[in-house]
Amino acid sequence: MTDPLLTAAYAAYGWGPEVTVAPGPRGALGRIWRVRTPAGHYALKHSFETPPDGRLQAELDLTRRAAAAGVRVPATHPAADGRLQVPAPGGGVLRLYDWVDLRPIDPAAAGTPERLGELLARLHSCAPAAGEQEPWYHQAPDAAHFAAFTDQPWSARLDRLRADLPQLTGALTPPDPAALRVCHRDLHPENVQAGPDGDLVVLDWDQLGPADPVRELIQTLYAWFTTDAHDAATDVVNGASNSVSNSDSIGAGVGAGDAPVGDPAYRRAEDQMAACYAAYVDAGGPGRVTGPGDYTMLLADRLNFLLHQARIAADPRTSADDRAWAELEIDETLRLLPTPEQLRVSPARIGRTRPAAPGPPPDDPRRAQPGRR
Repeated sequence: MTDPLLTAAYAAYGWGPEVTVAPGPRGALGRIWRVRTPAGHYALKHSFETPPDGRLQAELDLTRRAAAAGVRVPATHPAADGRLQVPAPGGGVLRLYDWVDLRPIDPAAAGTPERLGELLARLHSCAPAAGEQEPWYHQAPDAAHFAAFTDQPWSARLDRLRADLPQLTGALTPPDPAALRVCHRDLHPENVQAGPDGDLVVLDWDQLGPADPVRELIQTLYAWFTTDAHDAATDVVNGASNSVSNSDSIGAGVGAGDAPVGDPAYRRAEDQMAACYAAYVDAGGPGRVTGPGDYTMLLADRLNFLLHQARIAADPRTSADDRAWAELEIDETLRLLPTPEQLRVSPARIGRTRPAAPGPPPDDPRRAQPGRR
């Protein structure tokens, strides 16, 4: 075996020659291998960055709470010495999980908004209080940071974004410390899929940390219902292509950021978001949509991530595969960002007919209960 990472994995988990490892999907922050052993199949994940101190314990606590609330979470398994994460050669960490045969969920399918809203309600209802939130989730880079990228396939789209940036970042507000709970913070469609029995399975808890539930709700609504870039990324993840050139597609995507509020496709997306929010409230979710400030986490996270991926894509030292992936992420992020006009009108449309009062207390019988919906 010549791959140093897999050599380290075999040593750490005590695998012999009867164990086989095959490449699986990758994302911007990690890569998966499928592991076949006599005892069963597992997913070996290489997270490209080492998590900060305390995140592993916070993840274990939240996933235990989520499982008790009826949320499906793949089990994690220790290395031979008992560690749940193993340092990886070249950086990052290795984790071993149960392999679950999954299928993507169609955001446009009947019932998807309601199922997603109930899932979010379960996650937020069981989440413990959290401490201070990282600036990444409520502070954004200014326009000057995006002016450095010229002669790229996506430069013109960044120029259009720079024109809107003052209005977008003007909506950002610091979170209320009393509202912060431990949240997943990355609930895009690739991280919520259907298991063999149809139940929703939540994956990739690597970005877990403090968030206001309503801000994670808005972030999730836009990830699910306002962009079709997810389809292109999923094709690559599922092996349709291991190395793609996105130069032809990066320049002209259609998503939330390209659609006026009167566009029929965007109005349908708002209807889906409203249905998801209604199901969330009915299932006892604590967040309430009140205005543009609820978009803070969506905007700050996406803008910081966009700048990070732009730097990767523009770096001449970046490999072809990593550049192709970064360009996919740039495209998807630009599709996901709302426009200033959407910030003005969409919160009221998403929250229409829903009560402004907080959800029921944790012991109220109306709160989401464990079990399949």
